[in-house]
Amino acid sequence: MRRRNFIAGLASTTASWPLTAYAQHAVVPVVGLIRDGSADTAARYVAAFRKGLNETGYVEGQNVNVEYHWLEGRYDHLPALLADLVRRQVTVIATPGQVPSLAAKAAVATVPIVFGIGEDPVQLGLVASLARPGGNATGINFFVSELAAKRLRLLHDLIPNAVRIAVLVNPVNPSVDTTLREVQEAAPTLGLQIQVLKASTIGEIDAAFATLARERPDALFVTPDAFFLDRRVQFATLTARDRIPATYSIREAVTAGGLMSYGPDFAEVFRQIGVYTASILNGAKPADLPVLQSTKLEFVLNMQTARAFGINVPPGVLSITDEVVE
Repeated sequence: MRRRNFIAGLASTTASWPLTAYAQHAVVPVVGLIRDGSADTAARYVAAFRKGLNETGYVEGQNVNVEYHWLEGRYDHLPALLADLVRRQVTVIATPGQVPSLAAKAAVATVPIVFGIGEDPVQLGLVASLARPGGNATGINFFVSELAAKRLRLLHDLIPNAVRIAVLVNPVNPSVDTTLREVQEAAPTLGLQIQVLKASTIGEIDAAFATLARERPDALFVTPDAFFLDRRVQFATLTARDRIPATYSIREAVTAGGLMSYGPDFAEVFRQIGVYTASILNGAKPADLPVLQSTKLEFVLNMQTARAFGINVPPGVLSITDEVVE
């Protein structure tokens, strides 16, 4: 019900969006890429998306133009943005992110959509089946919600004495319910106690960390969210200040100073979205392109942060890391 209400709200919102007129030659297809984060965190992903286009014969600025739209968590801007893309008849809409993917599917009936999501697209109503999506949407499923329990287990293996785990969620993100359910179901089997904290603004992140500093949990589990990724330096600074080891779903948070991450290789997801986008530009129909299952996962550990927190990394944990940040 919560997700349906959220998407219904997006479809009915009339929020304004500052749009710049886009001049183009009729012979050059236009791709509208919508991401819920900010441009500041996207350089690696944009490069991967362009690589996917190139692999299938397209070079941005030569035989395809790409418009990049960064929501920066402002989901209320989606209806006006999507309406503008449809009005201007862009060739493909690429939506690496659950919120823009769901909004695009609800609002767009004629333009092909290439999505990237972390939950089952059949259950979400994006496609009829994984093998034959039907309709105007296909894309990549990267299982981020289903990996929450595994990430919690890795945190437990890394810090076996940790018992009280704070879980930070963004209540604006409709996928948070699934992730939180995975964590809450896994916690008792590991002997862990969960405390849920919420934040959807910079000020609320500061307030959440004030609670953490006061109540002193053993570790912090940050749920997948583009807004949280954008604030990764703030997270690294606050966790270092308060000596709270934290786990994330994406490697960029670890390279910024976070303790550990486990999740999909999102650069690979963006590359796959680029490949599928180019396939559609070449004439393929989304209805006939099976939903891809992203299987490339990364376990990244920051050893400098571990040493600063006095964490002795068990050899068994170190042996299964895909990347160690020094």
